[in-house]
Amino acid sequence: MFSGIDEVDWASMEHAYGPADDVPELLRGLASDDPAEREAALDGMYGAVHHQGDVYACTLACIPFLFELVVDPGVQDRGGVVELLTSIGGFDLDEDDEAEIDEDEIEGAANYAMAAAAVTAGAGVFFELIADEDPGVRLAAPLALATLHRHPVRVLALLRERLPVEPDEEVRLALVEAAGRVALRHRPLAERVGKWLGLLASRADSPGLRLAALAQLARCSPDGLPGDVVPVVSGLLREMRSAPEESGGRVEPAGPGTGAPPGGVPAREDDEPEPGSDTTAPPAPAADSEPVEPIEPVEPVQAVDPEPVASAEAGRGEHVVTPTLVGHLRSLYAQENAGRGAPWAADLLRTLHVGLDDRVGDRTALLADQLRSPDRHQRIDAVRMSGGLIRAWRGPYEELVALVGEQLADPEPRLAEAASHVLEELFGLAAPAADALAARLAADPGGWVKTWAGGPPGLGSTVKALARLGDARAVPALAAALEREQVAHDVGFAVGCLGAAARPLAGVLRRRLADVELDENAYDRASPLLAGLTALRAGEATPEVLRVLRGAPEYRGAWLRTAALRALGAFGPAAREAVPELRALVRRPGTASATEAAEALWAASGDADAVLPVLIEGLESDQVHDRRSAAVALGALGPRAAVVAPRLRGLLAHDELWLRVDAAIALWEVSGRTRETVAALLTAWEQNRHVRVRVAECLARMGPVPEGSAAAHVLRSELVSVRRHNAMDGGYGSHDIHEDEKLLALCRQALRGAGKGSTP
Repeated sequence: MFSGIDEVDWASMEHAYGPADDVPELLRGLASDDPAEREAALDGMYGAVHHQGDVYACTLACIPFLFELVVDPGVQDRGGVVELLTSIGGFDLDEDDEAEIDEDEIEGAANYAMAAAAVTAGAGVFFELIADEDPGVRLAAPLALATLHRHPVRVLALLRERLPVEPDEEVRLALVEAAGRVALRHRPLAERVGKWLGLLASRADSPGLRLAALAQLARCSPDGLPGDVVPVVSGLLREMRSAPEESGGRVEPAGPGTGAPPGGVPAREDDEPEPGSDTTAPPAPAADSEPVEPIEPVEPVQAVDPEPVASAEAGRGEHVVTPTLVGHLRSLYAQENAGRGAPWAADLLRTLHVGLDDRVGDRTALLADQLRSPDRHQRIDAVRMSGGLIRAWRGPYEELVALVGEQLADPEPRLAEAASHVLEELFGLAAPAADALAARLAADPGGWVKTWAGGPPGLGSTVKALARLGDARAVPALAAALEREQVAHDVGFAVGCLGAAARPLAGVLRRRLADVELDENAYDRASPLLAGLTALRAGEATPEVLRVLRGAPEYRGAWLRTAALRALGAFGPAAREAVPELRALVRRPGTASATEAAEALWAASGDADAVLPVLIEGLESDQVHDRRSAAVALGALGPRAAVVAPRLRGLLAHDELWLRVDAAIALWEVSGRTRETVAALLTAWEQNRHVRVRVAECLARMGPVPEGSAAAHVLRSELVSVRRHNAMDGGYGSHDIHEDEKLLALCRQALRGAGKGSTP
């Protein structure tokens, strides 16, 4: 094995962490008899040689040796190597990607293309591996074929013919998933795959297999889903709960001579092997032939008792605890799935939900059924999937949120914790669970503040969820958090969400701020207190805030002064005591601190003559952030700053979109002219979805948007969209739902009474 590995000039290549001269050791580690060494080697391959999916020259050089590993039956854990090869060769670079490649990315794109070509060229070995004795290899091989092989028709034939004889349930699910992947990658085959999946969904003997077929049908051919998909899936979940557990996920394979074993479809007799093909590969039509319609399966027949077989999980090799990312993920997976009868069911349901896409009603009904399940694992999954649904799609979620709230009372800590984390992100949408949150809060004072070894403490998710609802029942928990030696870093934001209900906390916020030592840790200690006082507009704290402003240390002092100035600005005339200090700060025009001080000085004194020159100079700064701050501050002056209208109008053509938006809003505030402002704002609305809340705020303040105007059309289009404006694939922010709901409220406000105003 590894003939020629030492002849490769590994030292001349690099991977993510430097010279690639350690790659031969990693490759040999993959063939080790020691499971810990194998896992460490696999971790190294993903961590350095194929770091975050990247392909380097050394990655390309590894491909022949990885193929040697997967075909050697003496090597253990070959399934992991098959998955690694699939990842290396499975990158698709479509025409749009190619058009966007710049000069710095040419080499990387070429490596991806060469990796895809090299792995695809050797993908024929996966035909043999799909019937390998090692169930871990059989588990990985179907997706490798579906992703990498050049002849999708032949791959589909193999998947169909392997399914009836495959003894392991999890591998059977992988065969079905592979069929769905073929349909997604080769759209002309989608109809054919969809028909076969539809037959499996209605006739397979295993509820797990039927659920897998429905999930893939939703992905690749959603029109083929049954009209009653929700009760069908709910019935399958009940059937899976009531079915006796079988060790290793085994199912009975077909006996010899049977025409259609349980869960499968019969082999086609009209398929001939390709000329020169290995007889171990299944017969299939030529790659360029027309797809052949699948034959409808006959009723299942009684299978003979097979010899005992290992499960796919067992086939992944001995699991050991290793200090690697792979080992950590494996341990987390084991903990997560401990006690589950069908650990793969959650993945199937997630796939189904992704396929159902914007069918919010069906998805909500399905999740509601899952949340009523007696199976806690199903409810944990449903809670998390509910969070994913609400983050991405708009809809009526009152019943679903109430059901998530009911999970807070469950004695299983993972279930209650998952529910509180989902509710934390919902802000006002969590209202149906308010009483459940309050009960959880009262029952678990130990969870009011969470501590970690590597950072400041933070509020527990139940406290945050209740505070974000504006519910006064969160105040005792915040008061307790403020009495701790180290204040939670997010307590100020929670105070802001509570608004007037948190007014009783002003005294303790002020007292704690007075006690903050103005050393290098001052910002961490003072910023949450300043944020809380700012939200409460607690002008009586002006002396304490001034102490911080005057004594801010050099380390992060600019951040601390900014927080103090914002507090003084929020206090308004109640901060009159700070006016002399603020006048001194504005004498350094053109700096960020001068702009911030000018904002606070205007709020405290209303002296436009003192602040206007400072803000005009800030508008000429070479820093975009400073120019934006100056524009916002000028807008707050209103008509008193009308002299800057020409300068603001000139910024409407600036390259920086956010500066254009801020300048447009300020232009309307100082001049009262709407036409050019609205035009600029609507252009920005279409260019960047993340400016929409800011734009809608301005449109709402302008008054009712005239019926038939461009602004009315844009706002109404937003209101009828089902997808949240800030929904992202593969990521999300903790305030995304709140921001989107705020956008919807602003759109409604701007349209209220539409038709009564003049055309802007």
